[in-house]
Amino acid sequence: MEKCYICPNLCGVDREREPGACLCGTDPIVNRAALHFYEEPPISGTRGSGAIFFGGCVMRCEFCQNYRISRKPSGKSYSPRELSELYKMLEDSGAHNINFVSPTPWTEAILASFKNYRPNVPVVWNTSGYETVETVERLAEYVDVWLPDFKYSDEALGRKLSGRKNYPETALSAITKMRELSVDSYSDGIMRSGLIVRHLVLPGYIENSFGVLDAINSSIGNRTVVSIMSQFTPTAESSIKRRLKPIEYKAVVRHAEKCGFENAFIQDEASADSSYTPDFEV
Repeated sequence: MEKCYICPNLCGVDREREPGACLCGTDPIVNRAALHFYEEPPISGTRGSGAIFFGGCVMRCEFCQNYRISRKPSGKSYSPRELSELYKMLEDSGAHNINFVSPTPWTEAILASFKNYRPNVPVVWNTSGYETVETVERLAEYVDVWLPDFKYSDEALGRKLSGRKNYPETALSAITKMRELSVDSYSDGIMRSGLIVRHLVLPGYIENSFGVLDAINSSIGNRTVVSIMSQFTPTAESSIKRRLKPIEYKAVVRHAEKCGFENAFIQDEASADSSYTPDFEV
């Protein structure tokens, strides 16, 4: 394998010899492949999203709810051909789409898998937003729905909580490219193509959320579909030890309204519960 520059970490590691900054080697690690019902309504629909949860991650978020697999990729290894069999299995189960969760480290294998089989349902790229524009462009032929996070407008906060530099400008560049490459379209309430930008509101950091919404508004417009999430749940490693206060979440929702966002998904406070984290094979 050549040296890896697939993500903005640009670690240049030969992952056949040692793990990259994403903690990943060469063969994709899958910890769960099943129907998933806890995405936004146009993704989960009534039959569920065909979610494939990969091990490893290009970020190091201290509050990661999937830390069991993001910090220690130790599930089952899949070849590109075996990945394509998962797509068929999920389609046969009735999935509205094939939803790649934290897929960036495994981009090469996923692209190779499409040579064996192209899903007959939309492909969703469910990502931290920490992507290179070049990788987004390479995926454009295969990805129908882009589902990125936009975590930080505050660069220092991104370094503090996720251990990554230049997150705001890097994510915004990638998301802007995703917008350029996609047009929102729906069929029977299910997104067939387009972009949904997610943002998790962090307790004590609502100014960061205001900045995120302002950046989306100024860069790609307030017709962008945004998902404003209230589900922050403290972990043992998190320096934030409390849940989000209703008044904080309401302030961010009001800011979205002030910006004129026409399409926003708002979460119920009950979503801040660890029971929504699926069981993983580790």
